[in-house]
Amino acid sequence: MPKKREGGGRSRTQQAAKFLGVSVLAGAVLAGIALPAAGALGLAAKTTVGAFDDIPANLRTPPLSQRTTILDSDGGEIASVYSRDRTVVGLKDMSPYIQQAIVAIEDARFYSHGAIDLKGILRAVNKNAQSGGVAQGASTLTQQYVKNVFVEEAGDDPDKVAQATQQTLGRKVKELKYAIKLEEKLGKRKILQNYLNITFFGEQAYGVESAAQRYFSKHAKDLDVGEAALLAGIVQSPTRYDPVNHPQAATARRNTVLRRMADLKDITRAQADAAAARPVQLKVSRPQNGCITATDGAGFFCDYVREVLLNDPTFGKTRETRSKRWMQGGLTIRTTLDRQTQKSIQASLSKHVFEDDPVAGAGAVVQPGTGKILGMGQSRPYGFGTNQTQINLSVDRRMGGGAGYQPGSTFKPIVAAAALEQGVSPYQQYSSPYKMAVPTPVQTCTGEWAGHDTAQNENPGEVGPYAMKEATAKSVNTYYVQLISDIGICPAVTMAKRMGIRQADGKPLKQVPSLALGSLEVSPLTMATAYATFADEGTYCAPVAIESITDDRGRALNVPKSNCRSAMSKKTADTVNALLKGVVEDGTGKQAGLKGRDSAGKTGTTDSRYAAWFVGYTPNAAGAVWVGDPRHQRQMYDITIGGVPHDKVYGADTPGPIWRDMMTGALADRPAPELPAATIDDPKGNGDQGGKGKPKPQPKPQPQPQPQPGGGDNKPGGGWHIPGFPDFLGGGNGGW
Repeated sequence: MPKKREGGGRSRTQQAAKFLGVSVLAGAVLAGIALPAAGALGLAAKTTVGAFDDIPANLRTPPLSQRTTILDSDGGEIASVYSRDRTVVGLKDMSPYIQQAIVAIEDARFYSHGAIDLKGILRAVNKNAQSGGVAQGASTLTQQYVKNVFVEEAGDDPDKVAQATQQTLGRKVKELKYAIKLEEKLGKRKILQNYLNITFFGEQAYGVESAAQRYFSKHAKDLDVGEAALLAGIVQSPTRYDPVNHPQAATARRNTVLRRMADLKDITRAQADAAAARPVQLKVSRPQNGCITATDGAGFFCDYVREVLLNDPTFGKTRETRSKRWMQGGLTIRTTLDRQTQKSIQASLSKHVFEDDPVAGAGAVVQPGTGKILGMGQSRPYGFGTNQTQINLSVDRRMGGGAGYQPGSTFKPIVAAAALEQGVSPYQQYSSPYKMAVPTPVQTCTGEWAGHDTAQNENPGEVGPYAMKEATAKSVNTYYVQLISDIGICPAVTMAKRMGIRQADGKPLKQVPSLALGSLEVSPLTMATAYATFADEGTYCAPVAIESITDDRGRALNVPKSNCRSAMSKKTADTVNALLKGVVEDGTGKQAGLKGRDSAGKTGTTDSRYAAWFVGYTPNAAGAVWVGDPRHQRQMYDITIGGVPHDKVYGADTPGPIWRDMMTGALADRPAPELPAATIDDPKGNGDQGGKGKPKPQPKPQPQPQPQPGGGDNKPGGGWHIPGFPDFLGGGNGGW
């Protein structure tokens, strides 16, 4: 133990420690402020003074990271996301008790000293010398605020955080100079407000508003004196004084703060005693952070919104800039999600495909004419556990999805639209045999496809001739292979692009005849948006998920807008509507038909039954449902899905009922407008088009000028072969 002189005087060791501490902290720093040329402390002091002069005068304070709130279209909360759970509020929204408590326990002379409290420094040095360690700090509230700014700027980088908190003279000098400038620039009340918003209160709560919500489930302005004292006491050591895990230590610390408040006349001694006598009563609100907290299966939509902010140049030129903006938070994002639609999507998927089934299901619904995404969901929940996933099966890879899935015969209407735009009649007949060699060569955008393949229908009894309506209703593969061979592949590729169809992995569409049978790989959202084009008289609108964004100051930010364009004539769209109404009325999609409202759609089952689809629409909603193995490994033969056994899965018997149920719920109690459709006479007899003015079989369409190249296989004559081409299925047994 250090020895004292007689009469209670300090030993030489204590005197030396006091002198050295005051000299370094006060002498060197103050010399740099008042006497820049002074060399009282020799070379070390000169170095400190020089470093002081080199420090910029203004502290660059980064925006405080806060929580971002994601809302549905009606303003209901979907989820809150944050890197720091913080809500910035002004002093008027903080209880006077918390303002008094934090000053009392952290810097009692806050209102009477400048940026540096010399009396506090002397007291701390003396106390520490007596204890032989660091028993008391001397940082003012302003200095603590500056330190917190350094930590905030460091973010989650451990090396930068270590640099921001290192106990060195250089850092202390830097902290002091910034503190001086802040006192001059901001004043005491603004510094106190900033401090209470930036400081950490434990349990993932940054700032007093979040702390009040976390521990007491109330706003900071409503804290009583005991609650305020508890929060103020946490700041010195958020772990040691955590009232959730260490209630006794937190209570003792609270009482210390109360006594200090009474000493300073902030409250009476009686108030302090009464508050100290009451047990700590917490009402803890556990952190609810991230898309995983979203209900009704909206976690995937929430994650899609995040991907929009990270990928869209509207929110910054570089991904790094956009990522920083997302992490900073403080945003209120109002989205296009319709809660009724979202609930219906998730309920239908959960009913028909269980989360532990060997395959999964996913669905998305958009609004024709606007591109607004009304909802998306999947059978496997958003999360990290068993039978959960964070991969959004409804969207493209760049937006958090996978590599996509072959859409099968749901691509046939795109080929039909391309043919109609080329002048082909819906009464065009083809021989449509059960099995055939694919015609060759076939025109592409840059040359010819000249491979060797065969195509066949689902059942041997499916033999033409057929015209377009019956071929579509029965999903006749050979009809559509003959059709694309006549018009060329390029018109189909061009139409697909006009309708927003792209490969989920971002690669160009391959220009091969099997495109007519859905050999590309796409996402449900892509197909839903494409079919919405038919519902809106041929106008395609790119999908959008965000209605508006405001920052923490209530300022509106720019958001991505839907890009709407004409993809085809109204006549073509109306004709396709007639074709696809026939699918749900009398064709392969009867199980998906809606009661009491017009609808249209198409079934699809893909190569070796790795996936099954139904894509359909009404005038006010378009939706796509996919069922399959995301890993492309499990074929859907001899399988049980949603408790229902299947010898083999069709688009009509699993995706179809899912689509029917989700659209029925989404559109309940909503208008049921008529779907505009052209008149196409029903086929009579052996594929002839019957009815008044029965048309004659149409001649083979003449080759049309090819549109501009749109990517794909640009090697003229380059063969592309899908092993098992006939496995792209169509028609028969309820079809797909």
